[in-house]
Amino acid sequence: MNRFSLLTLLLALIIGLGGCDKDRTMSERGFRLPDGNATAGRETFLYMHCNQCHTIEGEELAPIPGFEPYVELGGPVTRVKTYGELVTAIINPSHKLADGYPADLVSTEGKSNMYVYNGFMTVQELTDLVMFLQPHYEVVPPEFQYRVYP
Repeated sequence: MNRFSLLTLLLALIIGLGGCDKDRTMSERGFRLPDGNATAGRETFLYMHCNQCHTIEGEELAPIPGFEPYVELGGPVTRVKTYGELVTAIINPSHKLADGYPADLVSTEGKSNMYVYNGFMTVQELTDLVMFLQPHYEVVPPEFQYRVYP
């Protein structure tokens, strides 16, 4: 066996064994909440005052006096907003902060300004809210600027 093959095999073995220490108890594999009810999800959105900070593409939502929503949900996106991503955004808002907004609006010291509802929201309200939000995203192909060579 030549030196290159031996080095490649050793590297593959190290990479393969590196994944063995991963804590499998925190795997998302097998996790799926039941489907919710979109109509009830809209009611949850309003009841939880999500429209204090959020608007939704294509939805007319009653404004909350004294608040100006600044993060839009829904609309065109270049990839599917998965069920898991929406659940995570709701129950762990600091996991990934909203892109494209002034940092001081969406976070303080790297933590999301979004209120954490985990102690108040039922699982049914969560699943209903996700069922309400998901159809508001429209997947569109990303725009590419192809370089034309002379």
